[in-house]
Amino acid sequence: MITLGFEINRTMRFFYYLIIYPLSRLPWAMAYALSTFLYYTLYKILRYRVGIVNKNLRNSFPEKSNAEIRDIRRKFYRHFCDVMVESLKMQSITKEELAERQKVTNPEIVDHIFEQGRGLIVASGHYNNWEYVATGINPWFKHQTLGIYHQFKNKWLEKKMLETRGVTGMVLVSRKAVREGFFEKNKAPYAIFFGVDQSPTIAKKVYWTTFLNQETAVAFGAEKYAKERDYPVIFADTKKVKRGHYEMTIRILTENPKDLPHGAITEMHTKALEEQIKRDPVYWLWSHKRWKRKRKAGE
Repeated sequence: MITLGFEINRTMRFFYYLIIYPLSRLPWAMAYALSTFLYYTLYKILRYRVGIVNKNLRNSFPEKSNAEIRDIRRKFYRHFCDVMVESLKMQSITKEELAERQKVTNPEIVDHIFEQGRGLIVASGHYNNWEYVATGINPWFKHQTLGIYHQFKNKWLEKKMLETRGVTGMVLVSRKAVREGFFEKNKAPYAIFFGVDQSPTIAKKVYWTTFLNQETAVAFGAEKYAKERDYPVIFADTKKVKRGHYEMTIRILTENPKDLPHGAITEMHTKALEEQIKRDPVYWLWSHKRWKRKRKAGE
């Protein structure tokens, strides 16, 4: 088993340094040419997850015509391939370049929360380039941004992920470290990121609501952390300015999480995400199997 693990790591390193890292150094014009090639390959030829995308769009927008659904689908794949090459570029991007490509329009709106010594819960979804949002906004905040992640079985892959995500100073903490008391030992006012549109297929504690016209299980983590730590909750509302450039506008959902009834915070961030998607549906991750989990009796 040790020998097999060594061989897998060696193969991954070889693939990374021979293909992935050199591709990440491509000029942006060539990177977007690669995106166009991927678009025709994945969408036009391989029809990658087209059935899933169609189903998600039709269930979410029953009022739209077939022509409107096709137009959203086509533009989604264009954007999806852009996100793929932009994420590839993150393997060698500098923090200065990322700060130019991922901006925050109103970071001062949470300065008073930092000055109170309170942390933040940042709710966001797989919208626009979510990798840029999570990785690129640390320099814009007085808070130290933080992400909680599942540990990888492959430690080399985990190391590369930590390097990439931490390029602008974001702290990444494993779930194991959280269980072992990370937040009890570290009292800094963190801005903790939560991807609130993940499909919670394993989690026992979920909140059921209606999202994009469908009964949907929503992970309860953001609300749980907000109430346990009395952290205000903000929503990362992002817009695509142009190819490879994004802007995030902060929306404060609540500064008093403990005053709200059960489920209210989850409803707030789910509704905020839904409004964002409806405003411009092209930029959400429609190829994701978001509605895999179905409500069981008694849930």
